[in-house]
Amino acid sequence: MAINSNVLRRSLAEEVVGLSSGSSELHVLAVDDSLVDRKVIERLLKISACKVTAVESGTRALQYLGLDGEKSSVGFDGLKVNLIMTDYSMPGMTGYELLKKIKESSIFREIPVVIMSSENILARIDSCLEEGAEEFLLKPVKLSDVKRLKDFIMKGEGKEIEEKIIHKRSRSDDYSPLPVTPLSSSPSTTCDPSSPELSSSSSSSACFSKRPRLQCTD
Repeated sequence: MAINSNVLRRSLAEEVVGLSSGSSELHVLAVDDSLVDRKVIERLLKISACKVTAVESGTRALQYLGLDGEKSSVGFDGLKVNLIMTDYSMPGMTGYELLKKIKESSIFREIPVVIMSSENILARIDSCLEEGAEEFLLKPVKLSDVKRLKDFIMKGEGKEIEEKIIHKRSRSDDYSPLPVTPLSSSPSTTCDPSSPELSSSSSSSACFSKRPRLQCTD
């Protein structure tokens, strides 16, 4: 009996949703020395249904990530961080220096880092993007920016989960017995086992990105 391709596609989609539901609430590490700006970005993230850990300096961010060379230096919970948003101009350690520390780490360098600044300085923007920043946002950060970043990360994680499912299925199919067709059965059509592609397109309202460079419309 042939397997309907639509059933296979629907089953795969349900598995993706099921596996990603536990991590549907993104955890964002927000870094800003300004209490007002920190509260603003925290509020925008919570409106977008994100879990937020807000710290006031690059040093505290490194402590949270365990990159300060000390064990359990801060009593935060060890939740997975999906996104880091940091102000550029901070005393002690700038957002650029924090970015470099993160990208030098073999554990955390794949985490997207977004730099925020109230100053539109081209050399600063270029240096951050070249160092590996995902985006450079000009303050004040808008709710649309946060929602777009969340959609981008969710699509990336969903695609990763789907690829794991496809890989797992392809391995199990190698060892599955061939179906036996009864002589009395009518010929069946062959299904197309291709999986649905997850759309990677997303609207971008950020001023600067390391993906196709966008101009600020504000």
